Amino acid sequence: MRVLVIGSGGRESALAWALTRSPSVTSVFAAPGNPGIARIAEVLDVDASSPAAAVEAARTVNADLVVVGPEAPLVAGVGDALRRDGFKVFGPNSNAAHIEGSKAYAKELMDRGGIPTARWQAFEEVDKAVGFMDELGPPYVVKADGLAAGKGVLVATERDEAVEAVRDRIERRVFGDAGASVVIEEFLDGEETSLIAFTDGEAVVGCEVAQDYKRAFDDDAGPNTGGMGSYSPVPVCPPETAERILSEIIEPMVRTTAEAGAPFVGALYAGLALTSRGPRVVEFNARFGDPETQALLPRLRSDFGEVLLATATGELAGSRLEWSPRSCVSVVLASAGYPGSYDTGAEISGLDEVEAMDDVVVFHAGTAGDGDRLVTAGGRVLAVSALGNDFVAARERAYEATNGITFEGKHQRFDIGLRAAEVSS
Repeated sequence: MRVLVIGSGGRESALAWALTRSPSVTSVFAAPGNPGIARIAEVLDVDASSPAAAVEAARTVNADLVVVGPEAPLVAGVGDALRRDGFKVFGPNSNAAHIEGSKAYAKELMDRGGIPTARWQAFEEVDKAVGFMDELGPPYVVKADGLAAGKGVLVATERDEAVEAVRDRIERRVFGDAGASVVIEEFLDGEETSLIAFTDGEAVVGCEVAQDYKRAFDDDAGPNTGGMGSYSPVPVCPPETAERILSEIIEPMVRTTAEAGAPFVGALYAGLALTSRGPRVVEFNARFGDPETQALLPRLRSDFGEVLLATATGELAGSRLEWSPRSCVSVVLASAGYPGSYDTGAEISGLDEVEAMDDVVVFHAGTAGDGDRLVTAGGRVLAVSALGNDFVAARERAYEATNGITFEGKHQRFDIGLRAAEVSS
């Protein structure tokens, strides 16, 4: 099977890597890919976030399956265009991807399907948003309604900070049109975790759970980012809790989207809070999580290409996933200043030695070639994933590997997987 991966980030690096290890896959292509993906797959220098360009890329490589990684192309209709041209596609059409394209729409679906989530309302006026925020009380949760690369959410204990966040989104348009409407919602207590499930619109097959780290600095300090690291499995979310999430949250959402005329095909991501009242949805995404994918796929033993194809063709029923019992910790190396402004073009050193380490794989996110040099080209630069027989060993290996990679301004968190190591030891 010839597989085309759409996208250029760390998630797509992990998807391409897993596909190259799949017995059912003979060739892997990526559009546009990145330098790390180019080491294991053939890359096409096209802007595949455009539906027309994605179709042309799929025709060029004669793809048997197209896997759309990021949310923006999905919302823009890349999946629709590819299906119209006769390609098998892993990833939802634009109407189903709207579950991530609009947080208010996702909340409406949750209400319709009886899916447990926080109290919420959407607003386009500052005064009304602040009024509901005051009704709920602190901590305050303010979300840009549209796509904001994981940076549109603010959780604040101080009212003034939350009010400014509302003004930033509605009045100052810090996130462009994505913030023209904001969702104000109740803060959910409890540890957060993520469950990603494959669905062909009817059948559902869950992955093991993962946990990511949204804040920029250790101890969950600093602004929200796209994710600074992740780990899997999650000791505080045992198998029985994961089964409850599938039956009470994922499966009802799959039914609800189908009833709404937007059957979901692809990876349905549920970001969850494990509250004292049970699991509650923080957000839904229309694709694999980033960086959760970088912690999940190194543990997957099943043929990844086979399950993606079964999802795309409506033949997922009866599929099962096999997972390694080992732990995986993935640490993101970012540019100084991320998620705010940051410099690019810093030379990256030490990758060859780190990639030769046992139980370590490095996924590229924001890298570029500059002659013979590899340089930084984004906020999140690399994700370094390591396996171990327990979280103590996985963390030790991951941080040994990150210590071997250098570039000017390198920023990382040092507490990825620490809670899991403490709980499980």
